Amino acid sequence: MGRHHEVRAAAMAKTGARKSALYARASREVYMAAKSGGSTDPNSNLALRAAMEKYRGQSVPRDVFERALKKAAGGDAEVYLPGRYEAFGPGNSLFIIDTLTDNANRALVEVRTIIVRKGGHMGNVAYNFTETGVFVFKGNNRDEVEEALILGDVDVQEVDQDGENIIVYVNPTSFSSARDVLDGLGVKEFVESEIEMIPNETVTITDEETRQKIQDIIDNLDELEDVQNVFHNVEL
Repeated sequence: MGRHHEVRAAAMAKTGARKSALYARASREVYMAAKSGGSTDPNSNLALRAAMEKYRGQSVPRDVFERALKKAAGGDAEVYLPGRYEAFGPGNSLFIIDTLTDNANRALVEVRTIIVRKGGHMGNVAYNFTETGVFVFKGNNRDEVEEALILGDVDVQEVDQDGENIIVYVNPTSFSSARDVLDGLGVKEFVESEIEMIPNETVTITDEETRQKIQDIIDNLDELEDVQNVFHNVEL
């Protein structure tokens, strides 16, 4: 499950290291979205708007965005390379870790060290996950949303109502078109709007020591500035 499902905004406030890492990954993602999209205006740059909304939902202050946008507008040529690492953790747990870094070797070593220290090892696990576009936003018109997406030729996988939020799952190839349809419905702010790796099956860990090891892996990865996303198959 992704950062949204871990109520990541609350967890990130627990330590200075996690908050620093959160601000760093927000800055990098906003910077890269502005550079790749050719605009520092979130109204005309869909990827930039999505990145800013994502981190606003995690209580990242405005000045973090402003510094990243100023850097992008100033012609800086920083290069951050995306990476993806897969791992087996304790208790049949599986992890996919996405990074955005200026030093791929450092990112690999730090991720691998965290996994290995808790009894895990690197390995191919992606076949246990499905890449999925996820939108979460406030609303109570689930049926209207689903109908609009279908009429808009969006490849919808599922539309759920969860309390005051609507959760939409779509094929990643339909992510942009789904965003356009939701925009047409007046949805301007999202709790979450990104492509995630959703586990095909989840596992429940009853052994407390194993649960703690898995939680330590998640917490330690959250403290790495190079790490952008952590997906896993554990019900916590």
